[in-house]
Amino acid sequence: MHKQCEPVFAFDVTSAMSRGARDYQEDAMLANIANGADLGFVILADGMGGHAAGDVASQIVLTEVFRALTFMRSEMVADRTCIPETLRDAARAANSRLRSHVEMHSECSGMGSTLVVAVLVGDELHWISIGDSPLFLFRENELTQLNEDHSMSRAIDTMVAAGAMSAAEGKDHPDRNVLTSVLYGKPIPHMDCPEVPLKLKGGDTLIVASDGLQFLPNVEIEAVLRDQPLSGSAEISDSLMEGLERLQDPDLDNVSLSVVQVKTARTGSGVRPVVPLRVIETGSIPDFVQPMFSIGPRTKGAAG
Repeated sequence: MHKQCEPVFAFDVTSAMSRGARDYQEDAMLANIANGADLGFVILADGMGGHAAGDVASQIVLTEVFRALTFMRSEMVADRTCIPETLRDAARAANSRLRSHVEMHSECSGMGSTLVVAVLVGDELHWISIGDSPLFLFRENELTQLNEDHSMSRAIDTMVAAGAMSAAEGKDHPDRNVLTSVLYGKPIPHMDCPEVPLKLKGGDTLIVASDGLQFLPNVEIEAVLRDQPLSGSAEISDSLMEGLERLQDPDLDNVSLSVVQVKTARTGSGVRPVVPLRVIETGSIPDFVQPMFSIGPRTKGAAG
């Protein structure tokens, strides 16, 4: 049931994508957040499996999850307690579709995809996450990763912090980007999908991204958000993408992100004002970078 006294929010949303140093794009992303609507969501899938497989995997996952959420939209609005199981069902459906595709197309064997979905309804944020694509919350000048990181990078960073491994060894560790959970047509090891939603506040900023964003350390992402307190989502998105391009990192992965700013709307009319959705397609890293045709190890910035 809807709570009669919950705040009414408007959303300023910008999505951006870049191939980074890759010669192809394996991310797939969709932001469907219309102000005035009862429910909105962002879906992001980061494919793997090389050219002609990773991009297929991410598109399959995006399509299946979008189909499931669209079909269940009315039910999720009417009964928010069904949202977590709806998200889990959507992930399972996408995983099953991947399995069927590989069975019919053997050349796609080994392909898979991460998944992160953020659902905004009323003053609640629900999510599901499988893999290492981050969901960030910036609130009161602090950046927090809300979802679990299903990769070895968190364990490696813990070892570095404990002195069991040097920072250089941790940064270049060959297992840093090994995933502990992913959609690849087999049983899903871990799904991060809380039963209790996060309560949104006016002034919150959410970032749904592929792990390419984390070539920037979290402290730099946080600095961008702190330094632009009055900026809109488009300006924040631009600054993050420009920071990544300045790295000139020849290993830079595909980068996709949606910046969602939560704004308190006037409650007199009870109608959410429309804030336009802006989509930015950024340019890729300069052409001198050699194309890559396999996932291989990916070096991300430290999480600190």
